[in-house]
Amino acid sequence: MLNQTLVTEFLLLGLTDIQILQTFLFTVFLAIYFLIVAGNGAILTIVIFDPRLHSPMYFFLGNLSCLDICYSTVTLPKMLENFLSTHKAISFLGCISQLHFFHFLGSTEAMLLGVMAFDRFVAICKPLRYPLIMNHQLCTQMAITIWIIGFFHALMHAIMTSRLNFCGSNHIHHFFCDVKPLLELACGNTELNQWLLNTVTGTIGMGPFFLTLLSYFYIIIYLFFKTHSCSMLHKALSTCASHFMVVILLYAPVLLTYIRPASGSSIDQDRIMAIMYSVVTPVLNPLIYTLRNKEVKGALSRVIRRRL
Repeated sequence: MLNQTLVTEFLLLGLTDIQILQTFLFTVFLAIYFLIVAGNGAILTIVIFDPRLHSPMYFFLGNLSCLDICYSTVTLPKMLENFLSTHKAISFLGCISQLHFFHFLGSTEAMLLGVMAFDRFVAICKPLRYPLIMNHQLCTQMAITIWIIGFFHALMHAIMTSRLNFCGSNHIHHFFCDVKPLLELACGNTELNQWLLNTVTGTIGMGPFFLTLLSYFYIIIYLFFKTHSCSMLHKALSTCASHFMVVILLYAPVLLTYIRPASGSSIDQDRIMAIMYSVVTPVLNPLIYTLRNKEVKGALSRVIRRRL
């Protein structure tokens, strides 16, 4: 069936319509974007080039840094452009493409955090079998699998949203194109789209979340019953703390945005939550892993010394 849409472009209304704040917000988010690219880029670089970090944990951390750079690049450059523009338009194709890559990278990151929790479970609860279980082939296969699942999950939303009939307003009360704001503008029946968002996206989001909780539950139980040394207990838990902080930072706003019923949400709340998981989390991830991880700090120090 051919696309029946009458809308050729959308207008992204952004964070605020107060003109005096536009330049200030542009400066703030430009600095944040620079920190995201620099911080995650530094971690990705040392994970690739430092042989001491060629382990499953840092392989997945490198994937996370790559995702964070791409994830923020999907939304922030367009947001920065609109801060300085009077005509905040995005083409229909550009809007659907932004929606696709946003859900592609977001769902991939959610699944990656679940895989990282499983990696910590094997490392702590089955240390002798860890090199055998988490071998290079399995890690590569898991990474490729979650990237592929994320891509086709997002493609589903992109195709289903593009087939809707947009015949009324083209004003999106958001700073990027997402499924929920676009469903509010559609003229026809959106029940299937809403069901896919709640069921498929909910499963992809909640599945890794419960896997993470289950992994940490078993880790805590194992440590309390098998480890009799406080120092070993503290060391094991500290290796999980960084990952768990990232999980909370990502999932708290995502759950509030996508699991909450539409009647209980507001435009301002959705935008604040979107800033949390698309801007704040990517900029904090490098700080969390750098400040709490001696190996990453050591690798960064070695890189800096070589540069000097």
